[in-house]
Amino acid sequence: MFRLLSPSLGRLLRAAGRRCRVASASSLPGPAGGQAAGVQVPPPRGAPQGGGAGLLPLLAALAWFSRPAAADDGPAEPAADETEAEIIQLLKRAKLSIMKDEPEEAEVILHDALRLAYQSDNKKAITYTYDLMANLAYIRGQLENAESLFKATMTNLLGEGMLQEDNAIIEISLKLASIYAAQNRPEFALAGYEFCVSTLEGRIEREKGVSEDILSVDEKANTRLLLGMCLDAYARFLLLSEHPSQAQALYERALRISEEILGERHPQTIVLLSDLATTLDAQGRFEEACVHVQRASDLARQTEHPELHMVLSNLAAVLTHRERYTQAREVYQEALQQAKRKQDEASAQHIREELAELARRSGL
Repeated sequence: MFRLLSPSLGRLLRAAGRRCRVASASSLPGPAGGQAAGVQVPPPRGAPQGGGAGLLPLLAALAWFSRPAAADDGPAEPAADETEAEIIQLLKRAKLSIMKDEPEEAEVILHDALRLAYQSDNKKAITYTYDLMANLAYIRGQLENAESLFKATMTNLLGEGMLQEDNAIIEISLKLASIYAAQNRPEFALAGYEFCVSTLEGRIEREKGVSEDILSVDEKANTRLLLGMCLDAYARFLLLSEHPSQAQALYERALRISEEILGERHPQTIVLLSDLATTLDAQGRFEEACVHVQRASDLARQTEHPELHMVLSNLAAVLTHRERYTQAREVYQEALQQAKRKQDEASAQHIREELAELARRSGL
């Protein structure tokens, strides 16, 4: 039951930055009712809401895995005893609360699960619960808490014999790198992204000749998808750091992986097309940018992409830079209607501001 790969990683990361709540910290329970050294989590109820940029600018394009995460694959193993069965049920309830966007309820449940895990000295349950707590803090924008919890999770996994190149370690390293980027700690972020990419590249190269009897096609594909996630996040970091040409090269690699494994019409492939166009646009290569973002918007319309309004907004921005103002206004208006349908008020407000700027520049 307690196999670690962050549950529904893509779904969790896509929510980052949209629910940026800040809370005071309280210590986690440790063995025999003590404290877990150096690890803090927010109190289970009544976390006040606050501002903050969150992680959306860094992580909006990370929803790569369309199938369930490893922790959800197959039937659960029989519980060793009633306590373990109770922990399993609590973790299932917590994950459901996270997916239903009920973070306070999930937090309460996770605290209960952690107490039981420590009381029964179930090390795998402790590690798995830390991982869920870390993800919950992460998507709520509680970056310091998430950092401490991810580090605790990683320490436990490595202590249990997991290798540094394991996908679970890379996933945590990727999230830590993105936390450092959001905290404006570029040296740590850069080191983290480089570690993730280089480690996965080396592993993929070594595994090329491994037979399917030892390593399945799906396992190899998942590792390549994880590399794509890392390239995507690294590219976004470089783009925001004003290195668009370097970001472009990484986006192109990520796009190839997504097209080969997930397909041209997969939501993540479409997002990457749009993001690649953004890097070209930032370099003044407006014609090339328009080709990519037009293709992305066409596919997004055909597939009813959940973030169609964002893709359309990118298209309108590129059209504006090409001084095709009438067409840009029409696309912005379409994007605004889509944002309203999705009840994405933050995006709707951004589009309104872009329309106002367009009117100022063009006189339309």
